[in-house]
Amino acid sequence: MAIFGTRPEAIKMAPLIKELRRHEDVIETIVAVTAQHREMLDQVLDLFNIVPKYDLGIMREGQSLSDVITRSILGLEGPLTREGPDMTLVHGDTATTFGGALVSFYHRIPVGHVEAGLRTRDKYNPFPEEMNRRLTGVVADLHFAPTMNHKANLLAENVDEGSIFVTGNTVIDALLDVAKREVDINPHVPAGAGGRRVLLVTAHRRENLGRPMEEICLALRDILRSYRDVEVVFPVHKNPAVRDTVFRILGREERANLIEPVDYRTMVYLMKHCYFILTDSGGLQEEAPSLGKPVLVLREVTERPEGVEAGTLRVVGTQRERVVEEARRLLDDTASYARMANAVNPYGDGKASTRIVQAILYYFGISKTRPKPWEPERSK
Repeated sequence: MAIFGTRPEAIKMAPLIKELRRHEDVIETIVAVTAQHREMLDQVLDLFNIVPKYDLGIMREGQSLSDVITRSILGLEGPLTREGPDMTLVHGDTATTFGGALVSFYHRIPVGHVEAGLRTRDKYNPFPEEMNRRLTGVVADLHFAPTMNHKANLLAENVDEGSIFVTGNTVIDALLDVAKREVDINPHVPAGAGGRRVLLVTAHRRENLGRPMEEICLALRDILRSYRDVEVVFPVHKNPAVRDTVFRILGREERANLIEPVDYRTMVYLMKHCYFILTDSGGLQEEAPSLGKPVLVLREVTERPEGVEAGTLRVVGTQRERVVEEARRLLDDTASYARMANAVNPYGDGKASTRIVQAILYYFGISKTRPKPWEPERSK
């Protein structure tokens, strides 16, 4: 049974579900969604033609983190009891991930953790994701680590090496699938009219609410006022704490395109057509390098150090002066820009889902061959 609840999870699980269904002779795939983010989740399900057997719809206005985890556990109790799956697959670091893993453990159902081993070692950063994934790791029976670094994190926590499979990240599978499709984009979505350089921005994480979000927006305002050939495209998260700050500081700025959250196809389009990305998102840190786009990470730490080591990412924090400084470097220094844009993507080759399914078949003894671990190219 594959369990997920948010758009990022759905994007990363979609290619895995597709690959699982290629093995219908030996695998029955059951999809359950908690639907923490209803509208955005439905867009991804439609894009990848996924129809969940169980749609729990747990989201309630104004609910706390405790409410989300409680509703996830109680909502999944019934499906897991009725289906009695041989394995539960959960993804990443959300409440659904931990809730699905925990209730599976209560039913003695093995758990496969997709995108396992990411760590910052700071339990409050990102919050609450760092602890969600650590706690899921304790329960999991199979750990599908995207990279060798993530495997090392798990080994440092005394996870049995035989249970770890290095696969690459399934988000690259999804990205490459969508990027090659012909897409009709809403004409109201900006894409660098008049030859302007587009900076794609996303920012919404809990640790960046308040003063950090203000600093990010002030930095964007400084950049816009300094570079007449630059425009910002900022799909603004629905969280009022994000929207109030963003619209207050940037709402009247020329060339600040503050748009509603976009579907995944449109986001891929924006990534393909932007100059570089500023984000506190985890997924964009992994996806953008496949499209040759530098990423400035609006966090103090990242659980994706491979991108920093490879040169595709630069962690810049949220302080106004630092964000402006690093953006100027990419806008003014073509050599610096080229180094980041041409770095090798350390996160995947589009075949992570295949490796995960091979690992599952190996675990159940259907295949006698353990899949080889994925490693990125050393250079282009």
